[in-house]
Amino acid sequence: MSADNTMNQTLYPLGIDIGSTTVKIAVLSPQHELLFSDYERHFADIQNTLAKLLDKAYQALGEIQVAPVITGSGGLTLANHLEVPFVQEVIAVSTSLQELAPKTDVAIELGGEDAKIIYFEGGNVEQRMNGICAGGTGSFIDQMASLLQTDATGLNEYAKHYKALYPIAARCGVFAKTDIQPLINDGATKEDLAASIFQAVVNQTISGLACGKPIRGHVAFLGGPLHFLSELKVAFIRTLKLDEEHTIVPENSHLFAAIGSALNVKPDAKGVSVTAMRDRLRASIKMDFEVSRMEPLFATKEDYEEFNRRQSQYNVKTGDLSTYKGNCYLGID
Repeated sequence: MSADNTMNQTLYPLGIDIGSTTVKIAVLSPQHELLFSDYERHFADIQNTLAKLLDKAYQALGEIQVAPVITGSGGLTLANHLEVPFVQEVIAVSTSLQELAPKTDVAIELGGEDAKIIYFEGGNVEQRMNGICAGGTGSFIDQMASLLQTDATGLNEYAKHYKALYPIAARCGVFAKTDIQPLINDGATKEDLAASIFQAVVNQTISGLACGKPIRGHVAFLGGPLHFLSELKVAFIRTLKLDEEHTIVPENSHLFAAIGSALNVKPDAKGVSVTAMRDRLRASIKMDFEVSRMEPLFATKEDYEEFNRRQSQYNVKTGDLSTYKGNCYLGID
């Protein structure tokens, strides 16, 4: 992205975190104070979502010069197109923790479709991340909440009043459903099921990512699900047997990757106006991760109507059961 004339103008670090389900931004002052932040679900429309967030930043802060840095699982391609620096998410989160929670020994971060455990040992950083499945993440929680005819917030409210925990598989949403449905049929309360779902997420994170490596010392909880769902955090604290001293719940913990990317702005970074960056996003950008699409099933509306006419002749004949005599078949689903 071409830089505006920023001579004698203050540059504000802008961190952009493009995750699997949400976009988050954080604007810092030159003294690293958080001036503005916001987040939105992008529903796979990353460009327009980020443009909307930048518009909100403009309304809140005016036409300022920003030095942007992008991070997140969905950010590399956009960073290349916008000619904006990109920083790996583990570096961004580590930078935030060193600045805002320096006592952290282990960080547990849950996102929309990813989960991470970051160990800080003797100056070394080790990250463990889930693979191709989103089991035990924010989207898994959303999926399980729909089974109970609520959302993640409703699930959290139910979990506050649980009395019993049931074993539920969080490794896969399909397996979890096969565990939950019989419990629903047997009359398990929504409160107990909600708490059991959160406990399943905890078990999956600890067993699937830590893989036996101890989680001890000062533990920080990061990411949207752990920020907004208090009972999920309680389940982690209960399972890990953490006391208050060793539990770190930073302010704005859901924005740590965005804040960390802003903290990684280089001293010689060039600035760009918020509106220029917003307008660039609203221009047509072909993303590298766009895949070639299949041909449509019907080229024209006439083709579709012809298909309907052709298929309509295969309708199953129906009759009145009350007047039918003779043998018949009974199907039960």
